[in-house]
Amino acid sequence: MEGETSWITHNYDDIGREVPEFEPYSELVDDSNGESTVVSLDIIPDDVLERILAFLPIVSIFRSSSVCKRWKDIVKSSRFLWNFSHVFVTHKPWYFMFTSSDEPIGYAYDPNLRKWYDIDLPCIETSTWSIASSYGLVCFMDSNTRSQLYVCNPITKDYRRIQEPMGTKLSDYSALAFSVDKTSHIYSVSLVKSKQVPQNFVQWDLSIQVYDSETMMWLNSVTEVLNGWRGGDESVICNGVLYFLIYSTAVSVGWPEKRHGLIMYKISSRYTHGMLMRNFIPVPCSLTCGRLMNLKDKLVLVGGIGKPDRSDIIKGIGIWILRGKEWLEVSRMPHKFFQGFGEFDDVFASSGTDDVIYIQSYGASSLLMFDIDKKLWKWSHKCPVTKRFPLHLFTGFCFEPRLEVVP
Repeated sequence: MEGETSWITHNYDDIGREVPEFEPYSELVDDSNGESTVVSLDIIPDDVLERILAFLPIVSIFRSSSVCKRWKDIVKSSRFLWNFSHVFVTHKPWYFMFTSSDEPIGYAYDPNLRKWYDIDLPCIETSTWSIASSYGLVCFMDSNTRSQLYVCNPITKDYRRIQEPMGTKLSDYSALAFSVDKTSHIYSVSLVKSKQVPQNFVQWDLSIQVYDSETMMWLNSVTEVLNGWRGGDESVICNGVLYFLIYSTAVSVGWPEKRHGLIMYKISSRYTHGMLMRNFIPVPCSLTCGRLMNLKDKLVLVGGIGKPDRSDIIKGIGIWILRGKEWLEVSRMPHKFFQGFGEFDDVFASSGTDDVIYIQSYGASSLLMFDIDKKLWKWSHKCPVTKRFPLHLFTGFCFEPRLEVVP
């Protein structure tokens, strides 16, 4: 594990002993005789204090670790992290929004407290990097060189660099997917690379490579030539199955009115040549763009709905869940939100986890939230990044803020 947490501070006295940055909290109360008595939190047993701290917002837990050495030891203990993970599992995921500048500066939104926090992301260097998240960890990859690949916890700032597979060719398109097992914390990273066949405008070489953190090796190398389709930059892992969008390069591929398709590939399967296109699933309608995400082990597609006569012009935004090989429409963005969101943008940023989907226009910092269980649309509080960078483009991703998961 590389990197250090940036929210723990240390102070020492004249002979080198560690001392608390702040005195333990105490409160004056009146006893039955009317006299004042000092009640200190030091009298609370560790197991009780652990449970109390576990119910605090995550930012308050950071601050509590600076109160004294005892509190710092508690919030770093495995028992506290276990309590915290079981309490915090009901909280909603955060969204990190940042600018399109060379140095990605941004803020993280906590929908539970409806607050934005100014935090620095480790590893990532520009907003053009590919990003995928799962269960408290985030995977970053340099989209241009594909030579830098990191897995990090954006809250604790712990990170690990992963060596990219050897002997791979530089691709024209690359899709990054990431999945963490909630019990073992073992994670998988997949790369779907697509490169045009030389002197051929229709055929594209497509390869799939999967990294396993337990063995620390790249496995399941798959190669196939797609005729009339190419890979892109959108993929996700759900229940051990890799899903990725493909894009039409010809009009004679069977669905000429649809520019997108979906491929499903079971990571543990034994690959046979031609298997990828046998697992082709058409998208539910003509889309301007599509975003894939894993919500409670269900594949969800958020797509810009194209006009019937002009599939490249957006007329709305829809949300679908894949059931088997059929799409079930969950909701469409109400017109009042679509008008304020950016009805002239045919592409947008969108990501989600648990039961929350975030949708954001690249041209503005407005952030729209959709609760897939309650079927509820609502705006987040305005992001302060607009005041600092009023003329920039914006993008972002969502993640689960967790303390107990390490790369």
